[in-house]
Amino acid sequence: MTAAPPVPPPTEIRLRRKSRVLEVAFPDGARFALSFEYLRVHSPSAEVQGHGPGQDVLQIAKENVQVVAVEPVGNYAVKLVFDDGHDTGLYTWKYLRELGETHDAKWARYLRRLDGIGYERKPRPTG
Repeated sequence: MTAAPPVPPPTEIRLRRKSRVLEVAFPDGARFALSFEYLRVHSPSAEVQGHGPGQDVLQIAKENVQVVAVEPVGNYAVKLVFDDGHDTGLYTWKYLRELGETHDAKWARYLRRLDGIGYERKPRPTG
């Protein structure tokens, strides 16, 4: 059995602080706009994902989180630094691509889980 080819590095990673979105474009033309909240609640860190299947920890009150830095890690990933102090997740090119391609399903699951515990997302502050 052969391993899947590695996901090539993005051609562009753009931090949009005002709209709270990380834009990621890949060489094949795929382009994703991933909200900071989405990236934070799906961090690949063990703190969020747990140490095995089904051990992920639901993240709440992340509606207004900011990404304060995007730090390159070798030629395979970036580390996102969030203003809530979270900075342990390494977002590989493969994982960023997966987050983009599975956004709708992952986001719907997250919202269902919040609803299941009775958590109401807070509106974004104006001003």
